[in-house]
Amino acid sequence: MLDTDQLRSFLAIVDTGSFTRAAERVNKTQSAVSMHMRRLEAQLGRALFVKQGRGVRLSQDGETLVDFARQMLRLEAGALAAVSDKALAGRVTLGLPDDYAEWLLPAIVRQFVRLHPLAELSIICDTSNILVKRVGAQEIDLAVVTSSLAGNAPFEPVLEQPLVWVASKLCSPHERRPLPLALDGPACAWRQYALATLEAAGIPYRMLVVSRSRAAIAPIVEAGLAVTVLPQGSVGEEYRVLGEADGLPRLVRPTRIGMVRSPAAPTREAKALAEVIRGLGAAQRGGAVAALAA
Repeated sequence: MLDTDQLRSFLAIVDTGSFTRAAERVNKTQSAVSMHMRRLEAQLGRALFVKQGRGVRLSQDGETLVDFARQMLRLEAGALAAVSDKALAGRVTLGLPDDYAEWLLPAIVRQFVRLHPLAELSIICDTSNILVKRVGAQEIDLAVVTSSLAGNAPFEPVLEQPLVWVASKLCSPHERRPLPLALDGPACAWRQYALATLEAAGIPYRMLVVSRSRAAIAPIVEAGLAVTVLPQGSVGEEYRVLGEADGLPRLVRPTRIGMVRSPAAPTREAKALAEVIRGLGAAQRGGAVAALAA
């Protein structure tokens, strides 16, 4: 029989990209996590990680084990939830902007549902400043927002992302002058920074599309009609990142992303969701799973 505690350590390494961060996630020492891996490899008779430079990466057998390990832990969580009165079964409301939803939401929901299969997760998408107001009014339990728009609300940083100029792979709108832009409204911190950077570089621009909705901006950019600004992590395969070689000034100031939480006493479900988001932030900071740190 495979030890689910060892599998939990294995997946923590895969998800965070580091033995050190994995130990933090499972509340064990790094040596204990390493011992788990040695015992698991000994039981399977297979190496789960192989050396790569100064670190390690998943072996082919390790990649095979990932899906099975997730299924086993999902079944374990479901069994505990079905028979234990300690299981989380309430509702929690999460807010996040459209720009973050496409990038972060699948991972958040996947992890939360895996750990708490009976809990209900309600999602609200809006701009950061509106989400902060709704969190303050106790309409939303917690929200993932941009730090510069958190105002006076207590803000817990989760990760940083570089901002980049983005355009369609099919066209070159960045070569036009004035530069056609598709951005959020005047209150958007990314817009303010992007325009200030263009003005400092002496590049003329015009606002082709202004919208609070990613759904309105995305097709304009994909069609090659305008350039926009996004965090590096949310750039999809349909886009290309533009830089100084393309005639655009570098955006040197990263965007800080984090959580604001309701002033009301947090429910167990809200605490659990916040922990999931912290873990995903650690995984993002750890980089790709294919190059795990030793």
